[in-house]
Amino acid sequence: MPFTPALDFVFEIRAEVSDLLHIGHGDGETTEFIPITGGSVDGPRLRGEVLPGGGDWSSRRGEVRRLEARYLLKAEDGAVIDVVNRGYYRPDADTADQFDGDLHVAEAGHYFRTSPVFRTDAAAHRWLAETVFVGLARPDGDHAVIIRVYALG
Repeated sequence: MPFTPALDFVFEIRAEVSDLLHIGHGDGETTEFIPITGGSVDGPRLRGEVLPGGGDWSSRRGEVRRLEARYLLKAEDGAVIDVVNRGYYRPDADTADQFDGDLHVAEAGHYFRTSPVFRTDAAAHRWLAETVFVGLARPDGDHAVIIRVYALG
């Protein structure tokens, strides 16, 4: 019987962002930056806030964006967690709305996936630095992005 890895929902990040900043062009790509101004983390394995000061650097070639976000989370217990979240966004007409139960987790027409990596020395959150994660992302209006984070089992 073939093995199929499982994805277990662990938390959702709501990152509030400000307006996109154009950095430059080069080799057919456009580089842009979106500042992260705050937000929240909520789920069965982690609750807390997104600290202001991070951001998302993206390289755009045509309609495809290669994303690299760097920011900090602060757990309810005060532990600070470093996040590097890389992924891709592209329009994709074949992508349907996706749901986890009744919760809308991905928007039709958009491929928006990430692979967050976490670092912390807080014992209660060490599991974050020892697990592979997948994020399903979607915009929430013009100034927020929601990333539903799943642990790969």
